[in-house]
Amino acid sequence: MSDEKPAQAPFWRTTALEEMDRTQWESLCDGCGRCCLVKLEDEDTGRLYATDIGCRLFDAGTCRCRDYPNRSQVVTDCVTLTPEDVRTLPWLPPTCAYRLVAEGTDLPWWHPLVSGDPETVVRAGVSVRGRVHANEDEVPDETVPERIVAWPLRWPRGARPRRKAP
Repeated sequence: MSDEKPAQAPFWRTTALEEMDRTQWESLCDGCGRCCLVKLEDEDTGRLYATDIGCRLFDAGTCRCRDYPNRSQVVTDCVTLTPEDVRTLPWLPPTCAYRLVAEGTDLPWWHPLVSGDPETVVRAGVSVRGRVHANEDEVPDETVPERIVAWPLRWPRGARPRRKAP
């Protein structure tokens, strides 16, 4: 007889977003920074566009907020995600763990909760590190449309699920 306990499934597979505690909820963020990029919406079509411009509080080196606890007071249009938001916000990147879990999809191989390494999000090409060229306070409003980029709203090639060996 073996004394080994069966492996327990990770919390994101067994716990609904609404039931996660704060630590679980916060740990879902992979630190990619994609949600912190300035987005534009075409008023006529509703189509969303991402830019390579970060929020005024975004630290492009660490891909984290410089004032996370007070972000909503400092940046009035900053969204504090809720489970309902995750299911309805069209601008969340397709790689977002909150979105994936809400859709019933497992976390990808590069997510720090799976890999155990926060740098895998960078190696997989998901992180915005090295790709944000300014923050919103440094770019004149009239030139923001010139900074539209497609990559934040797509899955990077290197981030796609890895196939298991036969």
